[in-house]
Amino acid sequence: MKLETPSLLITDDDRDFRETLGGVFEARGFRIIEAGDGEQALEIIHREQVHLLLLDNHMPRLTGLETIHRLRHLQLELPFILISAALDQQIEAEARAAKAFSVLSKPVRLPDITGMVARAMQQVYCWSAPQRSA
Repeated sequence: MKLETPSLLITDDDRDFRETLGGVFEARGFRIIEAGDGEQALEIIHREQVHLLLLDNHMPRLTGLETIHRLRHLQLELPFILISAALDQQIEAEARAAKAFSVLSKPVRLPDITGMVARAMQQVYCWSAPQRSA
């Protein structure tokens, strides 16, 4: 079955950041779902199909890594990209141990995040964004 419109769950406690990224990825063919923290992301994942999770590490209630550990505990294998403003070797090591597709440092550059999402979608689902006509 061919994946037509993949859903991207953007989880960050910064609404402006979520909305900006949402607009960028919506224009690239994604259905965007937003969550303000890890708890909300888990609720969404339980009721909706999510193809890729993009999440900040530093959030209230549940950090990005805590959210991923809960998903893994539930045996949900969802590809994710972790973003952190305070990226250090420990966070990176924990993310790799949790099988992160990638870890990016904030502030993130648009070409880096769009490229990484495109790479994840290609590798995991063999999906490429539709070509936009000029």
